[in-house]
Amino acid sequence: MSERTGLLAFWKNYDRKLYLRAAQLADELGYDSFWVPEAWGYEIFSLLTEMAVTTKRIKLGTGIVNVYSRSPGLLAMHTATLDEISEGRFILGVGTSGQRVIEGFHGRPFQKPLTQVRDVIRVVRTLLAGGKLSDAGAELAAYRPFKLEMTPVRADVPIYVAALKQKAIESIGELADGWIPTFWPYERLAEGREWIAAGAARAGRDASKIVTAPFTTVLPLGLDAGTMMARKIIAFYIGGMGDYYIELLSRFGFEDDCKRVAELYQNRETRAQAAAAVPDRMIEALTISGDPQACIDELKRRRGFGIDLPILNLPNDMPWEMVEMFIRGMAPGA
Repeated sequence: MSERTGLLAFWKNYDRKLYLRAAQLADELGYDSFWVPEAWGYEIFSLLTEMAVTTKRIKLGTGIVNVYSRSPGLLAMHTATLDEISEGRFILGVGTSGQRVIEGFHGRPFQKPLTQVRDVIRVVRTLLAGGKLSDAGAELAAYRPFKLEMTPVRADVPIYVAALKQKAIESIGELADGWIPTFWPYERLAEGREWIAAGAARAGRDASKIVTAPFTTVLPLGLDAGTMMARKIIAFYIGGMGDYYIELLSRFGFEDDCKRVAELYQNRETRAQAAAAVPDRMIEALTISGDPQACIDELKRRRGFGIDLPILNLPNDMPWEMVEMFIRGMAPGA
């Protein structure tokens, strides 16, 4: 398949049976991969295991799992186990999450996030390759020479990293296989790719082999309905998902807009007004909306800005008929 497309479930109001059915349909229709997120609802390795035993071809990814709530060694065990169950179809997608979630929900200190990600990648790589944990080159712990007491199906399970800042993105070039940007303006993806190239050059790696796989909000609901939904989604991310999205979008020229949206969203009395404060240019930069064919055409056009694997957000809190219509309508070759 020349053009790869992935699908992403949404973590809020997650319907286990609906998304399992969605993964099975995506498998039949030729999608590249199906990704499951983790926040403070379902635990995702169990969900992906259920999908692995009921699908045949589609890749299955954590989209994403944080690097704090499980130790690096346990993440390596999870990876090896699920890759075996799926017969080599697993992708490990990791990220730092944020201080509010890591400390406020998991009760773990949010310290040295970049080093934590790097340690996870090094530990997973070492253990999957049959090496000793003490030889992983990890910085945050003095590991003993443990090895996995099983033989992984693959030593090279792909590792994708969700990252928004320069040092973290350069680190992807050094150590990882893919970059997952979220709400990164599509016209500015080349800047992130330059940082990946810089990291890859330091490590003697080929930057062209590192996949850019943005989480992509596509709303094939007609222009008016799609725009209205886009405003609500963007307002939620700016006002409710942590300061990192505000920092990212401010860097790309949306600082005043972000301040206005965040102020409205974080005040319960004015939250309903936040969506209306999202400007049209932000909607165009971060989402795709319109009638289904227009969305397909626009997604194809945006691949030219450096998108290797768009991971499309599935409709949230919708009946199966709507989810099925989306999957069929946006399927590869549709």
